[in-house]
Amino acid sequence: MTSPHPHEHAAAADSPDDSLTDLLDLDGEVLQDYWSAALDWVRKAAPGTGAGRLLDLGAGTGTGALGLAERFPGAEVVAVDVEPRSLRRLDAKARALGLAGRVRTVQADLDAGWPDLGPLDLTWASMSLHHLADPGQALADVRAATRPGGLIAVAEFAEPLRFLPADPGSGLAGFEERVIARLSHAHAQAMPALGSDWAPRLADAGWEVTGEHAFAIDLAAPAGLRAAEYARGWFARLSHGLTDQLEPGDEATLAALLAADGPGSLSRHAAGLHIRGTRTVTLARRQ
Repeated sequence: MTSPHPHEHAAAADSPDDSLTDLLDLDGEVLQDYWSAALDWVRKAAPGTGAGRLLDLGAGTGTGALGLAERFPGAEVVAVDVEPRSLRRLDAKARALGLAGRVRTVQADLDAGWPDLGPLDLTWASMSLHHLADPGQALADVRAATRPGGLIAVAEFAEPLRFLPADPGSGLAGFEERVIARLSHAHAQAMPALGSDWAPRLADAGWEVTGEHAFAIDLAAPAGLRAAEYARGWFARLSHGLTDQLEPGDEATLAALLAADGPGSLSRHAAGLHIRGTRTVTLARRQ
């Protein structure tokens, strides 16, 4: 994919590289508390969905699909994604967890049409719908495949996560905000649905919206090297996607952050990382 956001795994035809696949794993690991809270919230809202068929739409490397399989032990989980490398990694994880018989992967480009997945009881669509050319059509397709009373949970975000310390003494004051402003401008052209209010979009597709929950992510000085790897991976994708759109000073700052070492490198800022943002999950039911 051409845009540098780390969660672009979904169901559109663009193909990410291995670094993006790694980022999806890191997102599930570093933001484990968010993923657990969001999936637990969906599980509580779906008490009757115990042994049906669940869909992870834009499954990536499987954080959502495997989390659903854990929370719905009698259900079949279908994981759909356009990217075969991500699905191969998901398959390997499922086998390692003894879930290969319950988690099925399907490679599909949802912009090319809805695949035959069978009737659905619950769909989890995490940071995937905004990549589609026509997310409204996808929501209508999911609804048509969903049994009466079935649910969809759409997890999306208005802005990317922040990683860098906000302390003016860090020498990075304003850099991340300027970069995100550039990124938002690029996304507005390439992915106009990004940052949408998804409740009206669900209602327009015929769903009955039943709830919404904003999950705050606030990890100050996150422990472990994986958090630093997550930040490095995110900024590395920025360097591939936005470098030619940055001011020279910000371009130099980005290069310094990605350097193996040096006063401006992420390795020097690792102790001050502060991962923060919001992801909102909107829940809707087919009447």
